[in-house]
Amino acid sequence: MIPMDVEREKSMSSRSDSGSGEDSLDRLLPPAGAPRKKSATSLSKTEPPLLRTGKRTIYTAGRPPWYDEHGAQSKEAFVIGLCGGSASGKTTVANKIIEALDVPWVVLLSMDSFYKVLSPEEQVLAAQNDYNFDHPGAFDFELLVATLRKLKQGRSVKIPVYDFTTHRRQKDWKNLYGASVIIFEGIMSFADKELLQLLDMKIFVDTDSDIRLVRRLRRDITERGRDIEGVIKQYNKFVKPAFEQYIEPTMRLADIVVPRGGGNMVAIDLIVQHVHSQLEEINKVDILRELSVRALLASAQQMQQLPQTLSVLESTPQVRGLHTIIRNKETSRDEFIFYSKRLMRLLIEHALTFLPSQPCAVQTPQGHEYEGRRHSGKGITGVSILRAGETMEPALRAVCKDVRIGKILIQTNLDSGEPELHYLRLPKDISEDHVILMDSTVSTGAAAMMAVRVLLVGCTSLFRKTATGASVTSSVLTPQVCRCSVEVIVCCLFFFLFFFFFSLYCSLSDSCSDVSEQDHEVQEDKIMLVSLLMAELGVHSVAYAFPKVKIITTAVDKNLDDCLHVIPGIGKK
Repeated sequence: MIPMDVEREKSMSSRSDSGSGEDSLDRLLPPAGAPRKKSATSLSKTEPPLLRTGKRTIYTAGRPPWYDEHGAQSKEAFVIGLCGGSASGKTTVANKIIEALDVPWVVLLSMDSFYKVLSPEEQVLAAQNDYNFDHPGAFDFELLVATLRKLKQGRSVKIPVYDFTTHRRQKDWKNLYGASVIIFEGIMSFADKELLQLLDMKIFVDTDSDIRLVRRLRRDITERGRDIEGVIKQYNKFVKPAFEQYIEPTMRLADIVVPRGGGNMVAIDLIVQHVHSQLEEINKVDILRELSVRALLASAQQMQQLPQTLSVLESTPQVRGLHTIIRNKETSRDEFIFYSKRLMRLLIEHALTFLPSQPCAVQTPQGHEYEGRRHSGKGITGVSILRAGETMEPALRAVCKDVRIGKILIQTNLDSGEPELHYLRLPKDISEDHVILMDSTVSTGAAAMMAVRVLLVGCTSLFRKTATGASVTSSVLTPQVCRCSVEVIVCCLFFFLFFFFFSLYCSLSDSCSDVSEQDHEVQEDKIMLVSLLMAELGVHSVAYAFPKVKIITTAVDKNLDDCLHVIPGIGKK
């Protein structure tokens, strides 16, 4: 355990959380006429899962991580546990750590979300400030441990949303996904043995009891609609005794003790350095694992036949002629678009033959019975991997009346080489649908595998609607000028403008559904990856990770060049 209390005398004269001076009780309490908030929840649904700093935007809802050869997460997240008394500044310390870590994908999980559902009798006690919310028995540790374990494994989880005004869980739960770093904070973070085993680093935030009381008064009155008498009664009866009996003794379990909370930057810097060193060690192992998986997949295309889940459109003279036109570098833009659309139409028609059907009999206008077939599934949804996948949407709409369309944007991180999810918008209730996942070309299969992964287990959308219906977005497509040519910068700017106007359109459209609060859970055998052209490596990668996904294309080329372009390829260079 490492106590961090450097430059104490200087801090005592300048720190903002002192119990005297400008932060006295009278100053910190809200004015007498200040309006009270009507409700307070453990997870605000009106705030986007973002933390904006002076340098970057950090996503606090998690993201689908990289996967192994089985389509599962290749590494567990690094979990930081934050413990401390009520109003000790745990959330502030968590945000400071997130900002200093400079890690783009994190999950911030609060123990406040896991209070138990109260019985009617306990509800009455809670309304009278006579229920002990600071006792270990007040928390649902079974659900909490299961949730944190799944998050650490990179699996999608549902988080209860607790309303501190009504002391109830809200009907709608929030979805989170795993990330590189998970920060878990709560007053009883160290109170359960199973929970402790999931923590890679344990931090105790030690703040003076008088300061914690003042902060609790301010928070409960302004944010949770309580009166001052009730807050003080609850503090003296439950909060203070619980801290002395259950919380303070767990300080000995901490790896690092942070006095003074979020103002102690010396301690936060030490924490950040340690986490960075741990992540670097993990990344070294992951790079070696990823290279071995890539090598395995690359050798598979030379040693094995193409998988049985692959279906290639029959190379008739018509199909061969269309390929000749769109592969020819001398083909004009208009001709390329026209003949590509023809080939896409044939491809979609071919893909529809794999949908389930059942026999049916109909009456013809001449009064005779015809034995035919009809689609036996619940529905069909098309999902395009932006931007190239959008070119296949008109062909799908032309042959499937009233088909629903979703969109996914996945881009490769230039620093880590990982594919990252930047945009997700899917129709509601697609778990029982047959999904046609569309991309014009598939080279390594990385983007396609992440898209399949999102459909299988879901992900929190980074574009979330506020309570007023306004769309909250972030600048996830900012180009790195120092590494890009002028052409790439122009391309990135085009991407940014395109998705800005697209998200604006969707926020005004009733037909486009926001799925930020839903899990998708599409069945693997109901997903069809449809692509105009694929490389053998991409085919093997997808089939190896997701053996039940049907892969449908018009042609499979053997090789990739150094820029991961399919060879001999298609379209303009």
